[in-house]
Amino acid sequence: MVIRVVVADDQAVVRTAFAGLLATQPDIEVVGEAEDGAAAVLMAAEYRPDLALLDIRMPRLNGIDAAREIITASGGATRALMLTTFGLDEYVYDALTAGASGFLLKDATFPELLHAVRVVAEGQALLSPDITGRLIAEFTRQRIAAPPARSVDGLTTREVEVLVLIAQGLSNADIANRLTITAHTVKTHINRLFAKMELRDRAQAVILAYEMGLVVAGSGTAGIQPLRPGAGR
Repeated sequence: MVIRVVVADDQAVVRTAFAGLLATQPDIEVVGEAEDGAAAVLMAAEYRPDLALLDIRMPRLNGIDAAREIITASGGATRALMLTTFGLDEYVYDALTAGASGFLLKDATFPELLHAVRVVAEGQALLSPDITGRLIAEFTRQRIAAPPARSVDGLTTREVEVLVLIAQGLSNADIANRLTITAHTVKTHINRLFAKMELRDRAQAVILAYEMGLVVAGSGTAGIQPLRPGAGR
């Protein structure tokens, strides 16, 4: 399977560098390079890539809005991997709620970049460890006095348990061991949970757990794979 990618960054040097690195891989094809979010949306509509690699800050249309439009137009078929210069970008949470499946610092190593593209293209979620911890801490701090945005109504007790464990960073195998059930049963619970709450991936599951007040900062690492292959849905 060849992963078809659109790369968007308003800095030509950065854009060309990322595209050039990805193009060296036999399983990755760069189908387009865009200088801003608006161009990225048009390219995604034309080429239907598996993944859009988007700088979060771009002219005309920023990466967050571009990701939202691309994901919506493709029905979720195109995944969005966001690039940022800062460890805690003020727009990280907005990007995740827009449907982005991953976040990566621009100074990530070549192996980290390749791994991120492959993981997100497979339908999993990824954040760098630095972004994950600081994002969740900031998100929780800002909403410490706010009531839960969503409730657990409609979820079974077991589904809530699985959601909490996903948000704490456990893989399917780890969840199975923790709850003393089979990996197949875990996957069934996750599929039902995702269907009920209209979740696309584990990144959204993490956000949901924090919005529901099921997990607080310091209770565990967010359930998004840190630069290594994830367990998947």
